[in-house]
Amino acid sequence: MNASTPSPVSRKGIAARAVARTAHAGQRAVMAVVPARWRPSPVIRASFALHGLCAAAVLTYPPSWPWSLALIAANQGLLAVAGLIPRSRLLGPNLSRLPERATQRGEVVLSFDDGPDPAVTPQVLDLLDRHGAKASFFFTGQRAQRHPELVREVARRGHSVENHSDRHSNFFACYGLARYRRELARAQTRLAALTGRAPRYFRAPMGLRNPLLEPALAGAGLRLVSWTRRGYDSVTGDPALVLARLTRGLAAGDVLLLHDGGSARTRDGRPVVLDVLPALLERLKALGLRSVSLPMACED
Repeated sequence: MNASTPSPVSRKGIAARAVARTAHAGQRAVMAVVPARWRPSPVIRASFALHGLCAAAVLTYPPSWPWSLALIAANQGLLAVAGLIPRSRLLGPNLSRLPERATQRGEVVLSFDDGPDPAVTPQVLDLLDRHGAKASFFFTGQRAQRHPELVREVARRGHSVENHSDRHSNFFACYGLARYRRELARAQTRLAALTGRAPRYFRAPMGLRNPLLEPALAGAGLRLVSWTRRGYDSVTGDPALVLARLTRGLAAGDVLLLHDGGSARTRDGRPVVLDVLPALLERLKALGLRSVSLPMACED
């Protein structure tokens, strides 16, 4: 072995130190995000008040407990339904359209969920480059960790990498506050370590959540994002139908939801998003609209 060539052991040491430096950089990026103060929505404040009144009623007049219990059950049912409506603002702030200043500039945001996918994401990036478009990619922490170079490439091309939870659990809407905090923090750390920037935006898996998500988001300095319109490209293999859903009423200020991970397939096995995206980008051009990332639209 040449004296100037690192031994296998030293190469492992160099790689380990590089990983450690990246992790530390990610932690610094996460720590740089300023947590926000949680401000309960009017519905949540009313819920707190109702629980207090019911407790007081039972203490002062014990026979009232059936009515108090029924009111609390109805309240909990309302909160559960609100969490199952992705664009609902009853539980707290929820960005489904861009600020007025972005609308006046003729901007929209193309957002992609559930990636990265090495079979799809690179082609999505090439299509965006071809049309001079920027986008926001909501990656899960664990998938990002499996494809680190792809995550870095997304950031290198000027798109934003945002938080879509660490594991994308089907039971995300059933989590408690402590579990929400862990799930957000793990994804934040992984994504920040790969890009050098901590995500500022979060989209819940399938858009579903419960009232405990908002205080966890505030503590992590994250802002909840849903969408204006979606094409259901993760379940529909017909590109024309997906495109029609995305472009019906398309206007400045819209946030569009697509998937670079888990995309449905056309009849010939091609990811439907790859057939939809070129036509969608052409439609944006024809309407005089410009696709930007969430930070570009919301943080100027």
